[in-house]
Amino acid sequence: MHEHQQSALSLAWRLRPAWLVLAAAAMLPGCLATAPSMGGGNTTVTGAAGGGTSAGSNSKLESCTESLGTLAMEEDVNAPWYHQLRSYQLGSTIPVLRLMIQQSNCFVIVERGAGLRAMERERQLIRGDEGRAGSNMGGGQMVAADYLMRPSIQFSGQTGRGGGGLAGLLPGAIGAVAGSVGVNEASTTLLLVDIRSGVQISAAEGSGKNFDFGFFGSAFTGGLAGAGGGYSNTPRGKVVVAAFADSYNQMVKALRNYKAQTVRGGLGTGGRLGVQGGQTEAGREASGKK
Repeated sequence: MHEHQQSALSLAWRLRPAWLVLAAAAMLPGCLATAPSMGGGNTTVTGAAGGGTSAGSNSKLESCTESLGTLAMEEDVNAPWYHQLRSYQLGSTIPVLRLMIQQSNCFVIVERGAGLRAMERERQLIRGDEGRAGSNMGGGQMVAADYLMRPSIQFSGQTGRGGGGLAGLLPGAIGAVAGSVGVNEASTTLLLVDIRSGVQISAAEGSGKNFDFGFFGSAFTGGLAGAGGGYSNTPRGKVVVAAFADSYNQMVKALRNYKAQTVRGGLGTGGRLGVQGGQTEAGREASGKK
């Protein structure tokens, strides 16, 4: 930001009239956005995780006193929402989700996908003639995943512009600035599946939003293209992360009170919706048989 731009904003902030703040903001190129919100509050996924400890994690992130099991993650790279992320210059959601989950201490994450392939190459190298003795890369050391988590995005975009009616009250360029204010929202889902049985353990939906200011027609999406994109430095990326954090928090709250679903007669043995003449327990009941 140039010196004269900083001075204009500083003066506008001291004097405080809304029209002056907007006028000073209009001098700035590109777009600005408010901090993203998770379920109505500001949020972001930051910091680090090491084992069961974390540093710099968001205080709004739910956590567990003990881990519930090992977790593998899979992203559907063929889904429409994944290609939509690419158009916004956003990459895989897995890295930020893995940080968030490890910080919570609710699951121990195991490496899969491209990372697993790299690990296998290293094992093959060490097991060959070039490997040093005592490297301890023998078999029987891989940890199995107990659960599979699948993230997805149901909606990510702008839900409107107009400055809440402020644009019509302000003249000229200042009104144009107010009219470019928009609300950006995202809705996400996390699914948790038991790997051994294939049974869905949990599902959670979350949302995030922020306000975007696209000055003098500098569109929100266009601003992202020029900025290079990313989950930590673009308004849309931050909103997606906030929505996933909200989804995960809802899931953790439900899992704290987890109670396994049961079906009389056992899972996968026909269920309770019997058909007359059927051979399942419920079918025999529908036919008047024991």
